[in-house]
Amino acid sequence: MIKDIKIQEADANAWAVLAKESHVASWFQTYEGGCFFNGLSFLETFCLAVEREGQLKGVISGYIQKDGGRVKRFFSRRAIILGGPMLADDITDNELADLLIALKRKLKKRVIYVEMRNFNDYSRWGTVFETCGFDYEPHYDIWVDTCSLEVVNENMGKSRKRDVRVSQRDGALIVTEPTLQQIDTYYEILSDLYRNKIKKPLFPIEFFHKLYQSPDSVFLLVEYDGEIVGGTVCVGLQGKNLYEMYVCGMDGVHKNIFPSELATFAGLQYAATNGFRGFDMMGAGKPGDGGYGVRDFKLKFGGKLLEFGRNIYICNQMLYNIGKTAVKIITKK
Repeated sequence: MIKDIKIQEADANAWAVLAKESHVASWFQTYEGGCFFNGLSFLETFCLAVEREGQLKGVISGYIQKDGGRVKRFFSRRAIILGGPMLADDITDNELADLLIALKRKLKKRVIYVEMRNFNDYSRWGTVFETCGFDYEPHYDIWVDTCSLEVVNENMGKSRKRDVRVSQRDGALIVTEPTLQQIDTYYEILSDLYRNKIKKPLFPIEFFHKLYQSPDSVFLLVEYDGEIVGGTVCVGLQGKNLYEMYVCGMDGVHKNIFPSELATFAGLQYAATNGFRGFDMMGAGKPGDGGYGVRDFKLKFGGKLLEFGRNIYICNQMLYNIGKTAVKIITKK
């Protein structure tokens, strides 16, 4: 049976059981993750589930994102499902197909496309996704084994070890319990990075303030000479993965201080000492992207390059093509 769920009225216990048993669970599809995104004023959320005999067998939770002014918002309407659906290992193909069809029906007039950003391997259901119109697009993810500190240190590249060592030697510190003022400073650094280099939209400060209140969040900021110069923002599903959502730093500004490297290392340490089996560094570009600097940066921490890809359903092909062209033009400016 398919259910259109209001997050605030959902059965948290049933959701928790599915999250514990599913081999494709991520924090973003948990009850806590759904509640977090549902509580943001600038996002519109949705959630669908499939049940069998009173037990949850699949959940798809996500949000609708729009960017910029009125015209740009119209052409950038998309539904994002972070992590990919959370599915029971024994979900049937028919149950998954019903769930995907219901999702398409719910979103087809509200967005231009639906994108599932997978953080797990969904290949066993590939035929079902394809039959339901969700095409597969290759996309990399980087996962680091954090079963122990010894494994983390052993797998890290020499250059990363050196950067971390000299940063700490010359006075850089990790702030494990930052104030909101320090988070605001971090956000300014991150905003500058997204505006001038990444050239992609960044969630408003409300996102970070609300995440700061979540017990599943981890803020590890880098301080040097009394000032915040970088940091990492993570969320975690206990017993599974810690996800690095954002990392940035004022790299190259202070001699022998490498904030981005130190922040990521701090995240790895936190994962290894707090029961997380892995540290998911999330997106790492598409295969064939030449000179993808972010991927190179992440791989030097000893991660594995995995291709879980993305599943995309296009609701309006014409508007989708126009939007892609517009984004390319804007990004080049």
